Amino acid sequence: MTEQVFGWTGRCLRVDLGTGACESFPLPQEVRLEFLGGRGLGAYFLRDFATLPCDHPDLPLIIAAGPLTGTQAPASSRCHVVSRSPLTGAVGDASVGGRLGLELKHAGYDALVITGQAQNLCGIEIDDGQTRLTDASALGGLPTPEAFTRLRAHRHTGSIALTGPAAENGCRFASIMVDTYHMAARCGLGLVAGHKRLKYLAIRGSGSVNVAEPAALAEADEDILRLVNASPALMGQYGFSRHGTRSLFDLIDARRMMPTDNFRHTHFAAAGGLNAHAYAQRHHPVCRGCPGCPVACKALSADGRPLPEYEAMSHFTALIGNSMMELAMRAGDFCACLGLDPVSAASALACHRELTGEDYAPDRLLALLLGMATGNGPEGRLGRELGQGAAAYAAAQGRPELAMAVKGLDLPPFDPRGAYGLALACAVSTQGGSHLHANPLSHEVLRKPVATDRFSFSGKARSIKGAEDLHAASDSLTICGHLLLAAGMEEYAKAYCAVTGVAATGADLLRAGERICLQERLLNAQNGFAAAADDLPARFFLEPGSGAPDLPVPPIPRQDFLRARAAYYRVRGLDENGLPLRETAARLGLPWPQKLADKESA
Repeated sequence: MTEQVFGWTGRCLRVDLGTGACESFPLPQEVRLEFLGGRGLGAYFLRDFATLPCDHPDLPLIIAAGPLTGTQAPASSRCHVVSRSPLTGAVGDASVGGRLGLELKHAGYDALVITGQAQNLCGIEIDDGQTRLTDASALGGLPTPEAFTRLRAHRHTGSIALTGPAAENGCRFASIMVDTYHMAARCGLGLVAGHKRLKYLAIRGSGSVNVAEPAALAEADEDILRLVNASPALMGQYGFSRHGTRSLFDLIDARRMMPTDNFRHTHFAAAGGLNAHAYAQRHHPVCRGCPGCPVACKALSADGRPLPEYEAMSHFTALIGNSMMELAMRAGDFCACLGLDPVSAASALACHRELTGEDYAPDRLLALLLGMATGNGPEGRLGRELGQGAAAYAAAQGRPELAMAVKGLDLPPFDPRGAYGLALACAVSTQGGSHLHANPLSHEVLRKPVATDRFSFSGKARSIKGAEDLHAASDSLTICGHLLLAAGMEEYAKAYCAVTGVAATGADLLRAGERICLQERLLNAQNGFAAAADDLPARFFLEPGSGAPDLPVPPIPRQDFLRARAAYYRVRGLDENGLPLRETAARLGLPWPQKLADKESA
């Protein structure tokens, strides 16, 4: 008798681009319960290949949906992309919106595992249960909007994910674009696709997701939406539904946390003319969002260009000393068209600017972005060097201290000197310099669910560990992280139970999140990541930020940081060098990697 599965489809698809083989395989119940979906399934499918070079044909590129994807659960339409990062060498993951996760589930799959290497640029087309590989040579070198247009002209009516020129030309922070406007940006996962010569993925599904208890799901949805609608950060006059993450611009600047001049300063004098209100006045945004999301935080300008989110908005102004809104708009648009992560692109520019003292004229900045993605144009040679990432570029120039990165991943536009939980979260994140695995800004800046002292490490070790578990679980259910500013895992646990028929509490889902976090730590440990990698650039411990008379921003106290990191290691179940303990892995039901066992016996 066929097993009745709710929420999940119970099937995954493996595609080998080298042989052309396409194989559907079951997703066992124990894997579903322990890793949920999304980011968790990515870590699960990666664990036997974690040490392979990023250009190895056997290294998988994983795209996974979650058990709530394709249901009425609010903001659950996202999917997660996972592999080993070409930029860092650590586990790399990126959440992405659009319809990709929905169409994957409707086609009958919880995850797509892509291996092998094609002879030429190729595409994967999935139409319900039918999969085929195509020749995509004609799309080579095209900017992403034109590639999307050509594919749509061929009647691809589902979701399309594709890479830009950056992935074809070896840029280590190449992104993957989804449905024209959504980006899997961080960690350079587009280059993993580039190494495989995978240009695009088109998925269309006509199926549906079985829900165990539709009435209970409707009740859970109502609870979540009530909290969302009551959230000023999400739905208020100045919230994400009105201005997207651009709402953060004034707030971060007022907190003296805006990275300016490659993080040498934390206040940008021109910020007042570059905020969300200024964008709205000039560009008359039209809001749009992912399917099933009540927030709709994306926006297009009146002329059809995507408005930058806070990360690009800040890094293409304050970080590189640019006060021209139109240049920031064009730079963000260039990154989308070329398939570049805007955070890493701007970070490389800021590093070069500090090294040389150069200010960027508009033509020069855009030429450098083109050079990063293609190696061509008047700045092709320097662009190729910058396209290896700020950490590699700074090291090659003999000035590694100028790269504002952790584990090689460039820091987001929130200065760690202004929020110590943020400092700890960026240092210990398994993907490198990112706040997204814990988002301490929620309580240190937005004061949700309760405010914490942002200039103190007190209690931060345990709160960061708990937040990492929360975000690992939500990334695996494939919930948009924005909604966690209003609803919590207890509310989503009710939706999970209603969809899957599995009895689970919020604590059960957090335990799954803890398992996923440790699995990622195990992947990184096999590649040599330990305490030395869980650190911030020295600048933050030596130089103050740009304080105000009533708001000093001192350097982070180094010894306090180290004590907080040691406390984090203890509550996470790691040894004093930041490596997983065998007993922690056993408690969470994770196998001990053979490579770590060999090191122990050596």
